[in-house]
Amino acid sequence: MPLPKRWTPLRVIEAQVAYTTSPHRFNVVPAGRRSGKTENAKRKLVIRALTPPGQPGGSEFMDPNYFCAAPTRDQAKRIYWNDMKNLIPRELIRKGGISETELSIKTVMNSTIMIVGMDKPERIEGSPWDGGILDEYANMKAQAWGANIRPALADRHGWCDLIGVPEGRNHYYDMAEQAKAMMLNYGRDSEWGFYHWKSSEVLSAADIESAKRDTDELTFQQEYEGSFINFNGRAYYTYTDANKAKLEYNKKATLNFCFDFNVDPGIAVVCQEGILPNGLVGTMIIGEVHIPQNSNTPAVCRKLIEDWGKHEGQVDCYGDATGGQRRTSSTAGSDWDLVREILGTHFSQRFSLRVPRANPSERARVNTVNSRCLSTVGERRLFLDPTKCPYTSRDLDGVRLLEGGSGEIDKNSDKRLTHLSDALGYYIYYQFAGGNSLSVTRTFYG
Repeated sequence: MPLPKRWTPLRVIEAQVAYTTSPHRFNVVPAGRRSGKTENAKRKLVIRALTPPGQPGGSEFMDPNYFCAAPTRDQAKRIYWNDMKNLIPRELIRKGGISETELSIKTVMNSTIMIVGMDKPERIEGSPWDGGILDEYANMKAQAWGANIRPALADRHGWCDLIGVPEGRNHYYDMAEQAKAMMLNYGRDSEWGFYHWKSSEVLSAADIESAKRDTDELTFQQEYEGSFINFNGRAYYTYTDANKAKLEYNKKATLNFCFDFNVDPGIAVVCQEGILPNGLVGTMIIGEVHIPQNSNTPAVCRKLIEDWGKHEGQVDCYGDATGGQRRTSSTAGSDWDLVREILGTHFSQRFSLRVPRANPSERARVNTVNSRCLSTVGERRLFLDPTKCPYTSRDLDGVRLLEGGSGEIDKNSDKRLTHLSDALGYYIYYQFAGGNSLSVTRTFYG
């Protein structure tokens, strides 16, 4: 059977082939404008919908349902409706199977394709779905995936492709980071896949030059390179994907717990020094505690013992020097008193506090972390495992500097941020910027 004329030849690149043949159930595809992401997604879905049930790529069910979704119904109709009708051979559309009212197509394979607007995410509920496309996902409501879409895919173990151009570092960015971390750790067995390409890999040089003339640099990076751009000044601007890797824990090497005492969230960062993936000796961030609400210092300490209580080597604690004067718990004693009591009792002779009597300036601490992430000579001596430390990674990515300030951190732009990177910064400054020459409180148990 000849294909409809709508199946025009495409300029296909390797990244697009990898996406359309992905073995992963969920695929995050941030790519540049006019680079073919939506066209490839359309063709992938049509092929799935026309594959007989039980065949590779097809559904296990006799009445499969697929959706093409965009932030609004009008957008979804404009992007998908005419193209989906024209991509399916007329002989394979059931007689009377096109509903202009419901924006649905019924095929002779008994599959249904529906065009859906996500301005009301509950529209996706009610029917079991075998697969679908979420286009311009960055502009959809952040809660729609967890509250509406994924549950609707559960009954039939449905697949989904989340495609679009980034919109800063919002929920789409978080999804992309999750997908990359899952692929890093599980490879082809990961439930999540991540695929990315730039407009310049598909469009002509003339088109790209024209786009550059019409956009500023950061907008071009977001729109045509598919980059998740933070449009305000990042504090830890040297921290990038190049600092992320799967890292191995050494049960005998010194384990460092880093604190910034807080209750919403209660946090700690866990790191070790060792051989990095690039062959240099440096800092490996291998764990974290993140208790979103109503936490306190004893709760954080108990979580550290739960996760790392069987560690066989030395355990050192670093953090906010002011924790010796204040409390984040109704329990008697300062925060450091509580750390000493709970962790010191558990780890005994292998435990110590390494806390200067005064904190470094914010700027000095941030500069030290940046130097560790990437030095002037191009050395990276800090790596983070994004699967084990997603909140710390988000912190390093998202913390911003005060506009018009002198390097001070903006503590109010996002209340969820700064605590984990602050905790890490106290450790990095102590170890690598002369902090250990200050007066330090050390407590050993034995």
